[in-house]
Amino acid sequence: MIIQKAKISDLENIMLMYKSCVEGMLANNIDQWDESYPNKDIITQDLIAQTYFIMIEHNIIIAGINIDQNQDKTYLSLQWKDKKNQFLVVHRLAVKEDFWSNGIGKSLMLFTENLVIEQGLKSIRLDTYSGNPKAMDFYIRMGYNEVGTISLKPNKNKYHCFEKTIK
Repeated sequence: MIIQKAKISDLENIMLMYKSCVEGMLANNIDQWDESYPNKDIITQDLIAQTYFIMIEHNIIIAGINIDQNQDKTYLSLQWKDKKNQFLVVHRLAVKEDFWSNGIGKSLMLFTENLVIEQGLKSIRLDTYSGNPKAMDFYIRMGYNEVGTISLKPNKNKYHCFEKTIK
């Protein structure tokens, strides 16, 4: 398995990976994502910004993650540990359903931690849906601390914000 920066030509296969992930989430009563999000427009923006990474196994995209410094404005109301704002933000981490529980998410988060170190930054920020307890447990097991909750979308539950300081 390799992790690499995605290209525009990867878009269709990235969307197939998301389709698999979303279908698995919905089958498990997790309504975090649907057919409208993540969508091609958002992923295309990530690709143009060159902040989207994919994990490939046997020439198949099995996971993806966007890593940048863009945080939702609702993050500004929270008390982050990193007061110098030297962080990366994780968005849209997804794994193709057939590859769940294989350590793929952990590999992508460790990759993100290495980017923080390489770029001389201090922390990682992210949010995850309160209706996705597996994701919340995953980030806690990875050493993330909950900072607070935010509202991102109408008619959705709250999102929990997490931070991990990287030493």
